[in-house]
Amino acid sequence: MKLYTYSGETTAEALKLAQSEHGHNALVVKAKEIRKKTLTEPGLYEVVVAVDQETPPKTNNMQEKLDNARNPPPKPKPDEGVQVDLSEAIREMRKLAGVDQNAPIKPATINASKELAKIAQDSLIDAQKRQPEGSKEKEREKADGAALHSIKGELNKINDNLKLIQNMVWSEEKEQGLLIPHEFAEIYRLAKNSGMHKSHLDEIMRLSLELMPVKMRENSVTVKRYFREVLRKMIYCRHEGLDLNCKKIVMLVGPTGVGKTTTLAKLAARYSKMLDKKYKVGILTLDTYRIGAVEQLVWYAKKMKISIETVMDAQDFNKEMQALEYCDVVLIDTTGHSQHDSKKIENLKKFTENGYKIDTALVLSLTTKYEDLTDIYNAFSPLEIDSLIFTKLDESRGFGNLFSLVYESKKPISYLSIGQEVPMDLLVASNDYLVDCMLDGFTHPGKQA
Repeated sequence: MKLYTYSGETTAEALKLAQSEHGHNALVVKAKEIRKKTLTEPGLYEVVVAVDQETPPKTNNMQEKLDNARNPPPKPKPDEGVQVDLSEAIREMRKLAGVDQNAPIKPATINASKELAKIAQDSLIDAQKRQPEGSKEKEREKADGAALHSIKGELNKINDNLKLIQNMVWSEEKEQGLLIPHEFAEIYRLAKNSGMHKSHLDEIMRLSLELMPVKMRENSVTVKRYFREVLRKMIYCRHEGLDLNCKKIVMLVGPTGVGKTTTLAKLAARYSKMLDKKYKVGILTLDTYRIGAVEQLVWYAKKMKISIETVMDAQDFNKEMQALEYCDVVLIDTTGHSQHDSKKIENLKKFTENGYKIDTALVLSLTTKYEDLTDIYNAFSPLEIDSLIFTKLDESRGFGNLFSLVYESKKPISYLSIGQEVPMDLLVASNDYLVDCMLDGFTHPGKQA
C-alpha cells in the first residue's frame, strides 16, 4: 500500500485530483488545512490517500474499456508487508460482494466493542444476502458478458456520484482522528441527528471503514442496506407471548407523563377484543394519587366490560389479586415517579414481592434524550425490568436514542405506542419497523397512502 499527497484550494479540489489519478480505489488517510484563506491568498488544503497498488490512469475511452473487459489483467499478488486478519465471515462477505479474496483487511481496533464488531461483520454478509435480485443479477452478468457488466457498473457509479455531489463532495467530520468519507456522510448525519449516542455511532463508523471493502462503498444502496442490518442487530424485540393456560400479570412502571395509563388501556383492549383468542382481562390500579387517572381507567373498564380493582397499599395487593383470579391477564397501573425519587421507587418494589410472577414493563417516551433515558432506566432497575415500552413515536423526530438504550441495556422492546387513539395506536415491537422509522422517518402503519 502506497501513500500519495494532493493539494488544492479546497478539500474537494484535492480529492478530485486524487480520484482522477487513482479512481475509487483510493482511501483517504488524512485531510488537513495548510493555509487559511485570506483576502490576498487562496486557502490551501492537503489530502493524503492510500492505494493498494499502482493502477493505470482512468480513461473515458469506451473501446479501451471493452478491450480490458475481454482481456482482464492478471490478479495482483497481495501486499506481503500488510498483515492480513481475515475471518471466515469476512471471506464469505468478500465473495458475496465480488471483491478480490486476497485483498488485505485491516483488523478491528482493539478498543472496539467485540459485540459491535460482530454486528458489523455479520451485517456486511446479510446486506448482500438480503439483496432482492442478487441471484438474478449473477445470471444476467453471465448472459450479458463482462463488457456489458463493465458499462453497467460505470453507469451505476455515475448515478451514485450525482447523489453524493448533491449531498456533499466529501464530509469533513473529524472526531478523534475519524474522517467520514462522502459515501457515509448522509447516513452519519442522519444517525447523529437522530439522537444516537456518539460513542455508538463513531464505533460503528470506525468498524465500517475498517471492514467494508471499497467495492461495497461505491454503491449508496449497499451502504444503506448495510446500516439497516447493523441497526436491526443492535436492538431486541420480544414476541407477544400469551397462553390461556398461564396467567399473565403485567405491571407498567415509569416516570410521570409518559402515557402509562393510556398504554394500559390499549393493552386491555388488545387482549380482550382484538386478538384471535379473547382473553379475560382485569385491571389493578396502584395510582390512587391522581383521581383523574383512576376515573380514566374506570371509564375504559366499563366501556370494555372488564373488571377493575384499586389497591391502596402493599398489604391489600394479594386480596385484590384474588378478586381477579378468574382473569387470564391482569394489567397493573402504577403511579408515575421521578427517577430521582428513590424512596417511592423502593415502595413500589414492595408490590412485586408478594409471590406472584409479574412481568415488569418500563414505559418510556421516545421524546426523551438518551442521557435521561439511561438515567430513568438505571433508577427503575431495582424493579427488575423485563421489557421496554416506548410511547410518543409520532411526536419524535429521532429514533437513535431508542437504539442506543436498548443496545446498552440488553432489554427487549415489547410494544410501541404510535398515537393517542385507543386501542388502535399500539404495535407489537418490530425490528424492521423501527429501522424504517430510523432511516426513513416515522410512518403510521394504519395511515399510509
